[in-house]
Amino acid sequence: MYSRVKSSVSYEVLYIIGIIAISFSSIFVRWSTAEVSIIAMYRLYLTNLLMLPLLWKYRKEMLQLASKQWLLLISSGLMLGLHFLLWMGSLQLTTVASSTVILTLEPIIVMFGSFLLFGARINRAMLIGLGLALIGSIAIGIGDFQLSEEAIRGDILSLLGTVAVAAHMLIGKHLLKNLSAYVYNFWVFAIAATFLGGYNLVRHIPFTGYAPREWGIFLLLAVVPTLFGHYLFNWLMKYISAAAVSMAVLGEPVFASLLAWLLLKEALSSVQLWAGAIILCGVAIFIRYGKDAPSDQVSHGQIGRSTSDSEGA
Repeated sequence: MYSRVKSSVSYEVLYIIGIIAISFSSIFVRWSTAEVSIIAMYRLYLTNLLMLPLLWKYRKEMLQLASKQWLLLISSGLMLGLHFLLWMGSLQLTTVASSTVILTLEPIIVMFGSFLLFGARINRAMLIGLGLALIGSIAIGIGDFQLSEEAIRGDILSLLGTVAVAAHMLIGKHLLKNLSAYVYNFWVFAIAATFLGGYNLVRHIPFTGYAPREWGIFLLLAVVPTLFGHYLFNWLMKYISAAAVSMAVLGEPVFASLLAWLLLKEALSSVQLWAGAIILCGVAIFIRYGKDAPSDQVSHGQIGRSTSDSEGA
């Protein structure tokens, strides 16, 4: 009983850390003056660089992949690169709250995709949690949506980026059944970064000439929202459902809006604060009932493997 509780609590703590980490992403992007495709590319390449110390440990698994696994890894990487390109682009056209609130569609896409592709369970508690979080997310962004043509373009980019990241997560859930989180993340980040590099090359966007401040922002993006956010969530997908992991995006508007208020001086109303509390309640309910396997199976049958994979997180 104790081990089950301890395992569940540890996953929930890591989940909260991941939500806070990804919430910094929009702030760092807004701080940078570089093209979004450059920001995303260096963010991912620097993440790969930070992961190199563990490369030797996973060297055999890195290269012993089936052709189908390579195809899925490439697909997942392309979807992640496309997500960064579209979503980061939206932040230049609309506000943080407007852009992040559209991402709340992600768990809906992932939940029904998981149901159709993997036969994942959808119970009443999960639907209640999702409903609460969506209501709160809409409240956060409702006063922030703008009707200008530029803002609408930003909203469309955010929506397309949401579809892309949902596809990335569904592919990842399938791959992580037989791959370590380190190998999956390393190749997906490298593929996504290379895709963005090709985009920059075609668009004749310079790869060099950026101020030290910009390189500092690229590094912050690699460490905080990528390693402690995306990597951590991909690792968690080995033990909880893809739909539950995707619910993290519903917590992002809460922390992102608070950070935007503190660091970017964007307005934050009392309604948005109450909405944030509702979102967190909804997310808590969803992840509580969104696990793929019973906690005792995770803590006894898979705990050794989770410890090994977590070294890279």
